[in-house]
Amino acid sequence: MNPWLTLIGAGLLEIGWPLGFKLAQQPAWRLPGLAFSVLSMALSGYLLFLAQRHIPLGTAYVVWTGIGAVGTFALGVLCFGEPLHPGRLLGAALILGGVITLKLSA
Repeated sequence: MNPWLTLIGAGLLEIGWPLGFKLAQQPAWRLPGLAFSVLSMALSGYLLFLAQRHIPLGTAYVVWTGIGAVGTFALGVLCFGEPLHPGRLLGAALILGGVITLKLSA
């Protein structure tokens, strides 16, 4: 499998564990949310492990966390009504810019 696609998959799964924690705050979702978080963490970590066989450690880690951070930020804004102020948007854009720069430099 393509290591970059594996890393993107790991990053997308990285969004799952904070989502699971957020869902687990609702009593009816407590156990399913926590289970989703644990599963997302495990799968994300495993895919990161596989991607690091071919992608440098620093690059893989920054891309992985960047996808997770920006994806979780977007999910919070779009699905949970979190505020979208210019400063928060700039911060997410800077993270994304750093991830793209590292990818292009790899």
